[in-house]
Amino acid sequence: MAKKADTALLIIDMLNDFVLEGAPLEVPDTRKIIKNIQRELKKAREQGMPVIYLCDSHRKSDPELKFYPPHAMKGSRGARVIGELNPEPGEEVIEKHTFSGFFNTVLDNTLRKLRVKNLLVTGCVTNICVAATVADAFYRGYRCRVKKNCVAGLDNKGHRYALDQMASVFGAEVS
Repeated sequence: MAKKADTALLIIDMLNDFVLEGAPLEVPDTRKIIKNIQRELKKAREQGMPVIYLCDSHRKSDPELKFYPPHAMKGSRGARVIGELNPEPGEEVIEKHTFSGFFNTVLDNTLRKLRVKNLLVTGCVTNICVAATVADAFYRGYRCRVKKNCVAGLDNKGHRYALDQMASVFGAEVS
């Protein structure tokens, strides 16, 4: 990765409806990565690195709700970032309605205004929203670093596959 001024920390879907026990789309492994993301968040804040939260904020008409139970519905408690990773004033919180943090959002414009070229990617779900965001970042010319201990999948097989694909197909540094 390049110098820190060129890098932004992305925190993807670390929301109540993915993290909390018994949540509608609970990903149990998200609870294992909270401390690791907290460390990255602390470092980013200390270094003045932009921090951007990408958050599912679904409407009843969103296509993904045909495949997954209703979760992170716009304005609901489930669509909020977990308390352990609360955004601070000045940090971007970008709502998304699909898997990718780029599709029909302000993410690309935000990153370009900040002159960001590199993304430190954390969050869930590794083989869904994380992978889709990394793929779209690649198509837009961003370099990604995915911290293995800062992403969580629905299952180990999908998690490992996604990490491999992000590295081998989209050139992400997976460490």
